[in-house]
Amino acid sequence: MSRIELAPEVAEDVERILEHLAQYEVDDRAARIDEIIQAISVLEHNPLIGRPVSGEMNELVIGRRTHGYIALYRYVAVIDTVFVLTIRSQREAGYVRV
Repeated sequence: MSRIELAPEVAEDVERILEHLAQYEVDDRAARIDEIIQAISVLEHNPLIGRPVSGEMNELVIGRRTHGYIALYRYVAVIDTVFVLTIRSQREAGYVRV
């Protein structure tokens, strides 16, 4: 089972997502975050499931439409660790940080 490490910036991403959901008065915002966490936990058993992007990075597609997010991550096989670098809404234009 692979270890999952979240970059410190992921906390900022979660705050941004919560602020966005609050702005649009989405009910049960905590459940939305839980959906994201559950999806990321899939990487423990399937670290290469995401679609490849530039370099050694992958994107994990989470949910769809208004529940759609993308997690950018890198899997380092030598230490069997997934580093989640950022999470964004699928509707955002691009990653703020890489």
